[in-house]
Amino acid sequence: MRVMDLIDIGRYLGALILVLGLVGAAGLAARRFGLPSLTKPMKTRRLKIVESLMITPRQRLLLISRDGVEHLVVISPDGASVIEQNIAALHTEQAP
Repeated sequence: MRVMDLIDIGRYLGALILVLGLVGAAGLAARRFGLPSLTKPMKTRRLKIVESLMITPRQRLLLISRDGVEHLVVISPDGASVIEQNIAALHTEQAP
């Protein structure tokens, strides 16, 4: 191999690492600050899945929280059904 070939390979690898780093930084910035059309920052989200339980391979039970109120929903291939609604949310979140 010639010295010029090694220099070219080094440039290509350096450019690849730079581009991957920029894409990763853009992804982190989008997650952190939120883009209006893509996602909201985690602090302003009103809806979250508190807990999920697989009942059968095709059925899942979800506890969904919205504005401090929780709803129990079962999801199956036939659709989704609300089992119980307006459950008072337990505030058992652990501090990091």
